[in-house]
Amino acid sequence: MGKSFLKKYPIIDYFAIAIGSALMAIGIGVFLVDAKVVPGGVSGLAMAMHYLSGNKISVGLLIWALNIPLFLWGMKELGKQFGLRTFIGFSLNSFFIDLFRGDIPGFEYLKLQNSATVQDLYKNDFLFMVLIGSVLLGVGLGIIFKFKGTTAGSDIIASIMHKRYGIKPGQSIMIIDFFVIALAGMIIELKDLSPDKPALSLTFYAIFLLFISSRLIDIIIDGFDYARAAYVISDKYEEISEAILTKMERGVTAVDTRGVYKNIEREMLLTVVPLREVSRLVDIVKEVDPHAFVIVYNVHEVLGEGFRRRI
Repeated sequence: MGKSFLKKYPIIDYFAIAIGSALMAIGIGVFLVDAKVVPGGVSGLAMAMHYLSGNKISVGLLIWALNIPLFLWGMKELGKQFGLRTFIGFSLNSFFIDLFRGDIPGFEYLKLQNSATVQDLYKNDFLFMVLIGSVLLGVGLGIIFKFKGTTAGSDIIASIMHKRYGIKPGQSIMIIDFFVIALAGMIIELKDLSPDKPALSLTFYAIFLLFISSRLIDIIIDGFDYARAAYVISDKYEEISEAILTKMERGVTAVDTRGVYKNIEREMLLTVVPLREVSRLVDIVKEVDPHAFVIVYNVHEVLGEGFRRRI
């Protein structure tokens, strides 16, 4: 009953999306808005409009207002995949941004961006402040994506461009982000909103932000490289497989192959080991056959005995 309930009503997914939205909101609303380092996408466009309005229109409200037509467009073009989770994702993100910034009536006292810690970072360690914002933004988005949610925005535009014109989503998002960052930089420069830092410097910070946050999103979704797969090619494949089985207690799969150069048929071994056991595997192989050909590469997911499942 418990499993069917969670499957029908995925409370854990929505709770995780809420946590991700809150982390993302702290990164944007507390660390990036006043620093004028724009993350790109709809959030960045909303920040640019916020600056253009003289800070009179809240960032969260602008993000929500910009996402509504995109959300409806996505529903029309792409179907129900941009449904409830997407609406909840960008709505919670917008709400939390305005909440933490004290822009919601009754919560004016919060204004976390004015806390002593944030102000100290702004004055004395600007790069670290941007880095914190980047990490929170990347981790928050990663959690949202991990639990099948989205924050709408450029994701929808990229998906529609891919469907209609065959443009890769990554390329579309990159173009949108750079356009938004450039636009924000122009607004900051023309309105002289950051007298202590040139607009071009803030643009470079924004590009740095994009790199860090996008890498963290991949890590959250795919996980850290916690295992390695290895191909072993050797004439002594039977001895090597026996050594792996007995000394490491790891499974080995033999694959029939043919070397084209010498036109020799033999079995190639495939095994997967935790990261900490890679050096031991190489030592065992080289002990049996110093001339063995070994290929080791990253894997992000291993399901089966001896490996934990990713959440």
